Amino acid sequence: VTSIKAATFYNCSHLASIIIPDGVTEIGEEAFLKCDGLTRVTIPDNVTSIGYSAFRDCSSLTNIIIPEGVTEIGERTFHGCSELKNIVIPDSVTQIGIGAFSGCGELKSIVIPNNVTFIGDRAFSGCKHLKSIVIPNSVTEIGDGAFLRCDGLTSATIGNSVTSMGYRAFAGCSGLENVTIGKSVTSIGGYAFQGCSSLGMRN
Repeated sequence: VTSIKAATFYNCSHLASIIIPDGVTEIGEEAFLKCDGLTRVTIPDNVTSIGYSAFRDCSSLTNIIIPEGVTEIGERTFHGCSELKNIVIPDSVTQIGIGAFSGCGELKSIVIPNNVTFIGDRAFSGCKHLKSIVIPNSVTEIGDGAFLRCDGLTSATIGNSVTSMGYRAFAGCSGLENVTIGKSVTSIGGYAFQGCSSLGMRN
């Protein structure tokens, strides 16, 4: 087996754990979509591609390690993984796609690797227990609503290569107290900090 094709395990709600064999290099789109009983996944180091919505709505998944070699966390890959507490993103990742971690309400911390250049729309929206975020200097663009309604977020550091922050990028982050905006930001989208009632900013 070298590939897990699209929707292979779609809606296998009683699947509790899976070990993907070493020969697999690709996990297709929606491969484990709505496997809401899945608590544990072991992904081998040979995997380089994880398709969009691959683990979407796996609401019992608590931990996952993405192997080195994966370059993109695609659209809605972990959307709705509401019990996800820990995830390791490798340095090989360069893009975090639209809604990649949206609705991961139990995620308390995440390290964005230094090679990421783009954070997509709503990538972390609804991550209500996320406490702080550091956007590395490699990132040039933060998408619309990227951290929308992360109401547990207290601090954000935006790297010096970011030029654009999208519409409602941090809107609804009611606990946000401190934001450090990098030197290269030329565009801050509308309502970017709407509802950030605890906010004090410094440049």
